[in-house]
Amino acid sequence: MGGFFGVVEGKDCVNDLFFGTDYHSHLGTRRGGMAVWGNQGITRYIHDISNAQFRSKFEDDVRQLSGKKGIGVISDFEDQPLIIGSHLGNYAIVTVGRINNLEQLASKALKSWKTHFSEMSRNEINPTELVATLINQQGSFTEGLASAMELIQGSCSILIMTQDGIYAARDRLGRTPLITGRKKNGFSVTMETCAFPNLDYEIERYLGPGEIVLLSEDGIETKKPPSDKMQICAFLWVYFGYPASCYEGINSEIVRNRCGACLARRDNLEIDAVAGIPDSGTGHAIGYANEAEVPLQRPFVKYTPTWPRSFMPTDQSIRDQVARMKLIPIEDLIRGKRILFCEDSIVRGTQLKDTIKRLRSVGAREIHMRAACPPLIYGCKFLNFSRSRSEFDLAARRAMHKISGNSELDPKKFAETETENYQKMLDSICKELHLDSLRFQILGDLVASIGLPKEKICTYCWEGKED
Repeated sequence: MGGFFGVVEGKDCVNDLFFGTDYHSHLGTRRGGMAVWGNQGITRYIHDISNAQFRSKFEDDVRQLSGKKGIGVISDFEDQPLIIGSHLGNYAIVTVGRINNLEQLASKALKSWKTHFSEMSRNEINPTELVATLINQQGSFTEGLASAMELIQGSCSILIMTQDGIYAARDRLGRTPLITGRKKNGFSVTMETCAFPNLDYEIERYLGPGEIVLLSEDGIETKKPPSDKMQICAFLWVYFGYPASCYEGINSEIVRNRCGACLARRDNLEIDAVAGIPDSGTGHAIGYANEAEVPLQRPFVKYTPTWPRSFMPTDQSIRDQVARMKLIPIEDLIRGKRILFCEDSIVRGTQLKDTIKRLRSVGAREIHMRAACPPLIYGCKFLNFSRSRSEFDLAARRAMHKISGNSELDPKKFAETETENYQKMLDSICKELHLDSLRFQILGDLVASIGLPKEKICTYCWEGKED
């Protein structure tokens, strides 16, 4: 997915920029970058972070940077920030999102506007450079940002660092969050509010869908008001948002606790312990255990000092090996026990299947699984939160295909709970994973746990509805 952070201060901003950007490291695994506007203009550093943490790659660069405003980004794909020279002036830009009509927009730019693209890694156009090209067609940064967001199909939130300050634009439908903060000597903008407390920022406000603001030493100025329609991604609360962060004023960890409690209220199992699949299932497991009044335990512990996140390597076999090596079973908490595990979701199920196999080998008596969201039936069209190359990588889609034997099936027939097709899909996934029982969260319970009206939440990956 990716994340970004921007800051404008009355003094040097580099320390806040460095740590504020680092607090987005859970959102991306490939590239990291920072740009600062100093006395000599814009200075930028970009590094590969696929085999090391953001902080370790940028510690030396921080000593070379100085300035009162800066932007940083963690990216899953392209190099960022980009430094652009245009009729609007020089600026640095970062983006987060997914541009589904990138090729069409690029073709129009090449043919109609006679422009060119220079960031052509692997013969592919850098999406952030395309966004800059769209912005440059207009007479001001505000007009350019508004125009770009209207033209883009998918989603795109943007930061632009100019001589006057930092423009922050939230995606047109608000699929990703954007929050401004303030402290005595400055202002900042973030996608993760967990970046604020340790840097002494207080939340100023949550930007609305399509809203554009300008951060400067004088304050935060609204350049384009928000629209009413919002489709914020529900998966922020379920999985990829950080537990200490809030989105639309709603804390992620609290939502996960509610999700677990909802799962427990629909269960009537005799079990010895509840556990979360580390780390993303932990918040859901706490909610389940508290509601069910069953002990919460850690039959697996995560060895984090040396092992990176399991989704970091690009090769699936390496990811699986990393996932296996970093999870260490505690036999005394597993052998002969009836354990219920909570997980945020079941995407492909590849690593989960191996984890269950290991639990069996250690002597678990029963293994039950509860997923905190409904079955993932559609690949995300907006945020790239799943690396699945095909929807048939999804465990739910494989189960559907196995049941029907028809790749052209209608997924919606399996999405409705309390139907025969849904139960067959559930049983097929349960059997494939070698579980004693499996249940998924009901969509209505997930929406209630988040606490926003359903029409304001994107639930496309579960039911195929885009708005």
